[in-house]
This record gives sequence, C-alpha cells and structure tokens, in this order.
Amino acid sequence: MSWQLYLSLSLMMFLEYAIWGAWFPVLASHLVGPLKLTGKQTGWIYATLWLGCIVALFTGGQIADRWVAAEKFLAVVQIAGGIVLLLAAKKEKFWPLLGLMGLYALLYAPTMGLTNSVMFTHETDRAVQGWIRVWGTIGWIVAGVGLTLWRRCGKLKVTGCDALVLAGIISLIMGGFCFFLPHTPPSKQPSDPLAFVAALRMLGDPNFLIFLIISFIVTTQLQFYFVPTAPFLEDLGVQSKNLPAVMAIAQVAEIFGMVVLLPLLLPNFRWILAIGVIAWPARYIIFAMMKPLWLVISSLALHGAGYTLFFFGGQQYVDEVAPADIKGSAQILIVMVTLGLGSFIGTQITGAVMDLFKSEGKFRWRPIFLVPCALTIACAIAFLLLFKG
Repeated sequence: MSWQLYLSLSLMMFLEYAIWGAWFPVLASHLVGPLKLTGKQTGWIYATLWLGCIVALFTGGQIADRWVAAEKFLAVVQIAGGIVLLLAAKKEKFWPLLGLMGLYALLYAPTMGLTNSVMFTHETDRAVQGWIRVWGTIGWIVAGVGLTLWRRCGKLKVTGCDALVLAGIISLIMGGFCFFLPHTPPSKQPSDPLAFVAALRMLGDPNFLIFLIISFIVTTQLQFYFVPTAPFLEDLGVQSKNLPAVMAIAQVAEIFGMVVLLPLLLPNFRWILAIGVIAWPARYIIFAMMKPLWLVISSLALHGAGYTLFFFGGQQYVDEVAPADIKGSAQILIVMVTLGLGSFIGTQITGAVMDLFKSEGKFRWRPIFLVPCALTIACAIAFLLLFKG
C-alpha cells in the first residue's frame, strides 16, 4: 500500500468521524439549555440520525453501487450536509431544527457505510484497515478537543450553535476532499438492478442472518452505555468536569483494539466477533456491582475494545462475504440494522427501563444495568453456539 493511498483513506476517516464527533456528544446541552427544548424534543432530534440510517440502504447504497462513483456521491452529500448544518445552527425553534436535522441525517447516514466500502475496496489487508479506521476515532476526539478550544477563545464566538457550525465547516472540507479520493465506480455488471434487494438476499446465508440478528440486539443494549453512563458515574462520585477525560478511556481502548487486538485475532472472524460480544456483559456486570470506583472506571475500556472487535470487525466480515457489486449496500445494510433500527429502538428501551427503576428522583442503577447484562450474555452464548464463521 502506498503512503499516498494510506493518507488519503485515513484523512477520509478522520474527517468523517470528526463531523459526527463535533456535534453529537454536546448538542443536547444546547437544546435543553439555551433553546429550552424538552427532553422528548431533544430525543427526536437525535433520533433523526437513526431514522436516516434506516432509509440510507434504499438511497445511498443504490446510488453508489449502481449509478454514481462513490467518491462523487460522498462529495456532493457532504457539501450539501455542511450547508444544512450551518443553517440548522441558527434555528431556535423545535420544528425548523427538527426538519433540518432530519434532512441532514438523510445526507450523512449513507456516508458511514460508503466510507467503509471505499476503504475496503482500495485496501484489502485487514490489519492495515484497522490502522486506517483508527483515524476515525482520533477525528472524533480531536473534534471534541477543538470545540473546547473554540469555546475558550472569546474572539471566535458565533451566532447559534457552535457545535453545528464546527460540524458544518468540517463537512464542507470533507466534501471538497472527497473529489480527490480514489475512484470507486459502480458495478458495470450488476447481478440485480436494485442493489438493496441483492443486499437483502444475503439474509439467506444462516451465518450472516445470525450475525445481523445478534448485531441488532447488541446495539439495542449498547444504548445502556451511551445514555446513562455519564449520570451513573456522577452518582458514584466522578466530578462532572472530569467526565470527558474519564469517558475518553473507551476511545483509547478503541484505538488499542484496532491497532493491536484486531491484527492479533485476524483472520478468525468468529473469535473477533465473539470476544467483542462478551466484552459488553462483562462491563455491565461491573457496572451493576457499582464498586470499587476504580474498577467501574477501568471497565470503560471494555466498551472501546468490544466496540472495535464487534462493530469494525463486523464491517470487515460483511466486506468479506458480500458480493463485489453490492459492497456499498452491504455496508449500509449493517448500518441500517445497528445504528438505524438498533439504536432507535434501543434508546426507547433504555429510557423506559430507566424510568421503571427511578424512585424519589434517583435511579436504581443496579437493576438498570442487570437488564442489558442478561440480554448481552444471551447474545454471547447464542453467537458462540450458532455462528460458524
């Protein structure tokens, strides 16, 4: 692999996840704070991304696999997405903001699968793929640090939501850069004119079907990490000002998983995915114990390692088994099932369980975390028994 290709694909991943990392972790504080939106309204604005992931299979995958080169499609939707984000940054009412974020989700959601497809097309070494994808995690971290520095510099104040402005600027940069990505044309001899139909036929493979079902269930339970972990750690005594640094342990472990663990386990996808699944119930068991604090904090590393092995390892597995003419749609299919259906349904389940175990204004964390613990253990056992690789 040439250094030019490595740098090109790495920068693509860096920018792709920097866009997401710039707004996703902090937008809620803007919505419920200065804009004074309700929790339900905030939830729906976040849910637009998950709903966009569901639709993406029938739009982005079809276009990139059948009609337009992937790099040109990425360029157009990223530029359009950047413009939409800059417009959304100035909105202060729920309905206009919901509409613009919904439009943005339709533009951004297909790019998560297609950037993987571009990388897998031009770099087939699975270990090197991890070294490329790790720049996405670094991009997420850098975007958060960059936003913090922006806010500390009084001369750079903007009108509206600074997180959306930063994400919009990065998206415009990403759009311009995508025109220079390696050429990734659509298939000249497709097996089916409808790429998403061909992708859905992959469900006829029992192994792939088991993988997809487990991926869906695991992602629903993954929301028990994303939604309640911050308030849970605060209740255990972690100061709010230290939360970003503490939770960054997961991102550090994610990087370690990509550059160390994944190459050690390749090419055995069965064990890569199995260890990834097992990491989550192990973390939830420690969360349910609630002490000692150092162990709870250390267990955040299990999230990063599990996320790398199951989700990025899963994306590599999909690329391994997908027919050549629908690799883009196959990647978007896994995005639809996990980030789309899994995340959307999972947030609803998580919210309901948290409300169920809330009394006198306080959450009962042990029973809350025992719910995903039980389901992820069942997923791990089912995966080991049924998935043959």
